[in-house]
Amino acid sequence: MEWTDRGIVLSARKHGEGSAVVSILTADHGRHAGLARGGASKRLRGLFMPGNEVTARWFARLDEHLGTFECELIASRAARVMDDPARLAALASACALIEAGLPERHAYGVIHGALIGLLDALESGAPNWPEVYVRFEVTLLAELGFGLDLSACAVSGATENLAFVSPRSGRAVTAESAGPYRARLFSLPGFLIGAAAAKGADIGDGLALTGYFLNHHLFAAAGGRLPPARERLLDRLANPRGLD
Repeated sequence: MEWTDRGIVLSARKHGEGSAVVSILTADHGRHAGLARGGASKRLRGLFMPGNEVTARWFARLDEHLGTFECELIASRAARVMDDPARLAALASACALIEAGLPERHAYGVIHGALIGLLDALESGAPNWPEVYVRFEVTLLAELGFGLDLSACAVSGATENLAFVSPRSGRAVTAESAGPYRARLFSLPGFLIGAAAAKGADIGDGLALTGYFLNHHLFAAAGGRLPPARERLLDRLANPRGLD
């Protein structure tokens, strides 16, 4: 059994003396693990930093075996955001969510593309990278079957003045229809429904919205707890200096 694919390193755990068990999100083979011989050595451990883009060759005697990875670096994405704690936290969070949330060995081309888009935004230092990150989480939810419906009001069917999201249905609600239930609803950031750019508390509102559905759906079986890297990103962005 053998294949070669492009992918993003999600994690690497030391195994034995100097090897590592590496998890990679590939374009055509999904989230896939393999043993990288020497992957924990000084010479190779920089290759397997989460977020790095690689060409991965995987081979094994049988398909159900862990198998072995041989990888070549395409782009050192992690090194290019290392000097910015907030962008580095976003990279780590995205990789951790995919590592913990995606079934292994199932192709998710849209999620792979969304992760590449996020890495591009983080690497370039684009001012709107927090918006790109929130959209990445929205895409992750949608592709795993927990998509939000932000196209029209769940109560009235109106498509204008959408301001909230129901935690029960994941559907948008207008300000007029919210009524006495307003306090129970999530604020809907304008940038998720076509507004030009995030403003004020939009990023925090977006992360609260996606975090709720990640907790209660994607990670419900794990006790509803998000990966620590996602919590660290939230702490980083809540810090007034988190985007400095």
